[in-house]
Amino acid sequence: MNRKKLHALYSLKWNPFAQELPSEALSVSKKLDHFFWRMEQQVHEGGFALITGSPGSGKSSALHLLAERLSNLREVTVGILSRPQSKLPDFYREMGEVFGVNLTPSNRWGGFKALREKWKNHVSTTLLRPALLIDEAQEMDAAALSELRLLQSANFDTSSYLTVVLCGDQRLPERLSKQDLLPIQSRIRVRLELERAEREEMLEAFENALERAGNRQLLSREVMETLVEHCAGNFRSLMIMGGELLQEAMARELPKIDEKLYLEVFAAPPSRNKKEALKVKGR
Repeated sequence: MNRKKLHALYSLKWNPFAQELPSEALSVSKKLDHFFWRMEQQVHEGGFALITGSPGSGKSSALHLLAERLSNLREVTVGILSRPQSKLPDFYREMGEVFGVNLTPSNRWGGFKALREKWKNHVSTTLLRPALLIDEAQEMDAAALSELRLLQSANFDTSSYLTVVLCGDQRLPERLSKQDLLPIQSRIRVRLELERAEREEMLEAFENALERAGNRQLLSREVMETLVEHCAGNFRSLMIMGGELLQEAMARELPKIDEKLYLEVFAAPPSRNKKEALKVKGR
C-alpha cells in the first residue's frame, strides 16, 4: 500500500492493517507481558517454552515481540528457525546459519559437537543462553525435534545450553503428547496459551493500533464495533477486513471509513435466484 498516499490522505505513518507491523503498533496485554518477563528469567537457565493458540489469535505477533524483548538483553543471541518442516540435513544446515557455525550436513556428529561447543562457550562467558524461536512448530519433523532436545541438554540433563520457544496451533500440544516426543513435553517450563480475544480487548487493540499509526479517527466507532463483532475474536480476520476497507477508501479518496463504505464493500450481493426473479418481475 502506498505509504505517501496513506500519509497524504489519512496522516498515517504506516498501514495499521498490514501483515507486518512495527513493534510499537502491537498491544501487549498483562498476560503477554508476564510471559515475556518469565522468558527473560528462563533465558538464564535454558530449556523449552511453548506458545499455542488457534489461527488468528496472535501467536506470531507474540513471538515477534518476544524476539525483540530477548534481543534487548545484553549478550543474548536470538535465532529464528524459518523452515521448521526441514529434515535433519537441512535442519543442521539452517542451525549452522542461524548461530554462525560452519556445518556439514553429511557430518551430523561433527555439527552436533560444533553447535554444543559454541553454545557452551557462550554460556560460560555471558551466563546467558542463546535462544531459538520456532514458529509453526507443529510442522517440525519429529526427528529434528528430538535432535534439538539432545542438542540443548548437557551433564546428564542437569543443565541446558539453549532456550527453545516452540510456537504453533492446537496440533502442537497433540504432537508433543505422542510417545516419542514426551521427553520434550516434560521439559516445557513456561507456557502461553492464546485464546480468541474478547470484544473489549479487540476494540482496545484496534484503537491503539490506529492511534499509534497516527489517526485514531480513521474508522467510525460503529464500523470498528461491527468489524470486531464480525471477526469473533480473530485478529487476523480483523486485519484482513480492515485492510480491504482502507484499500477501497484510498481508491475513492474518502476522508474516512464509515458505515456506508462498509456496507458497499461487505454487504452480500443478491442471490442468483433473486436476481432472476427481479428480471422476470421487470418484464
